[in-house]
Amino acid sequence: MAEPDWTRPHWSRDEAKAMLLYFVFGTFAAEPQLDLSAHASAGLPLAVEMRRIPKAMLAHWDGHPLRGALGDILREGNPEAFEAARKAPECLMLRGELSDSDSLGYLRDTLGVVSALLDAGGVAVVDPQMLEIFSAEDWHRRYAGAEVSVSRNHVLILCQDDAGGSAWIKTRGLRKFARPDVSIRRVPQTEVQRAGAVAAQLVELQARGMRFGDGSVVEAEGVPDGLKITRGGSLDDPEFNNTHLELVWPSVGK
Repeated sequence: MAEPDWTRPHWSRDEAKAMLLYFVFGTFAAEPQLDLSAHASAGLPLAVEMRRIPKAMLAHWDGHPLRGALGDILREGNPEAFEAARKAPECLMLRGELSDSDSLGYLRDTLGVVSALLDAGGVAVVDPQMLEIFSAEDWHRRYAGAEVSVSRNHVLILCQDDAGGSAWIKTRGLRKFARPDVSIRRVPQTEVQRAGAVAAQLVELQARGMRFGDGSVVEAEGVPDGLKITRGGSLDDPEFNNTHLELVWPSVGK
């Protein structure tokens, strides 16, 4: 059986920091007894803290992930998990920023703690960077075996309407890897699949540590001159909650 791969063979250091954020809803002991070895975790990295938020505090907490626009997205995406989280008496928030690393061990260890918390009373997990909520069963199924380290399981690739009937391909979640997200604008509807493949390739390469400078060119099938990258955005950009690599699909005939 294949083993998870937490290596970053293309890594070179970036000044950006990796950011991890997960909310685990459930009923937990005062001091949860976690079987970390069952999930290949060495425990939370020093830079990641776990904070308990009782239901009484949740009612008045501005950062509640089940409310507002995010809450609407989560409810629509998985109503059963959303309802289980809503009814849970407690929430444990795992959050931290870490220096860019040549290994993804920090992600492995944090995911292992989340999995162990689900074994110790958790019923649902919110990953706000991916705009997704998981039931305990969904989480264990998705983050099991070699699949736990596959980059596409930690990053969302979206397709939205763009100007003039074209499509906008973008990602969310690459901040977990201390890398910018991806934005591909003005994609003709006939080229959405190819553009999605470019985004997926950039996700994988960046998750494995590669960095792309301003003006870099990415090869793409059917695009002879490739796609030029412009670095931009900020961590406050609500579309990504991260900086991003901006690419524009060439117009037909160019």
